Amino acid sequence: MSALGVNEDRAAILPHVRIRPVTGLLDLDLSSLWHYRELIYILVWRDVTVRYKQTLLGVAWAMFQPIATMLIFTAVFSVMGKIPSDGFPYPVFLYAGLLPWFYVSQALSRGGSSLVGEAPLISKVYFPRLILPLAATIAPLVDLVLAFVAFLGLMAWFDVLPTWRILLLPLFAGLAALITLSGGLWISALYVKYRDVGHILPMFIQLGMFVSPILYPVSKVPESWRAFYALNPVVSVVEGFRWALIPGFQVDFSMFLPSLGIVFVVLIGGLIYFRSMERTFADVI
Repeated sequence: MSALGVNEDRAAILPHVRIRPVTGLLDLDLSSLWHYRELIYILVWRDVTVRYKQTLLGVAWAMFQPIATMLIFTAVFSVMGKIPSDGFPYPVFLYAGLLPWFYVSQALSRGGSSLVGEAPLISKVYFPRLILPLAATIAPLVDLVLAFVAFLGLMAWFDVLPTWRILLLPLFAGLAALITLSGGLWISALYVKYRDVGHILPMFIQLGMFVSPILYPVSKVPESWRAFYALNPVVSVVEGFRWALIPGFQVDFSMFLPSLGIVFVVLIGGLIYFRSMERTFADVI
């Protein structure tokens, strides 16, 4: 058999990927994510290992950061500022809000810069670009789990026992992931074209802490403003975490409806915009 015939037979058994242009606004090609699921795992594992490689405390940093922040904020806002916490121990109240916030801020920051940070990979290898903001959204979940372990110790210190509602915590963690993914799709695609996004994003994340009920309870927000305040999807996540973790904490679940609507619209719009810009990433980046 000739060498040409051998090459043809070998090419016939190798997997083929057909790269085609986007044919419509709703041509999202989400099925390709399943075919490249191993790449998602590799990117997530790489981000986790690189984050703690050659560090003195290792994964303990995921616990140290929220604990240190909780101690400082408790001293400033509770001891000196006398900010109420709806009758619950302020450290527990604050840490329950910091848990989702640290995840959202980290995932949004990583997701927003995921395309620009992987410029060499995008320009040389084909794969669904959606994998990059998706992996950046999944990786910080490891930090969330580790910080949650530290929170269990804090609950034991204050003699706060969790109830059955803690079983619903993954639902609110999933909502946090959807929020960061929807935002990450828009930000990462815009970052490729407009590098100003890299300067605006950290400031936006910093301001987000103060327009979310992390340092203070929702009860401190004037009632006439709460309908507008509920448009911030992070409000629902923070309130949901506290409801699931703190026994006796009450939540107005009607505030969740605007958040869920906004997350759905932003996510679908982000997917459409991301796909429409995807074909230009390798050239512009």
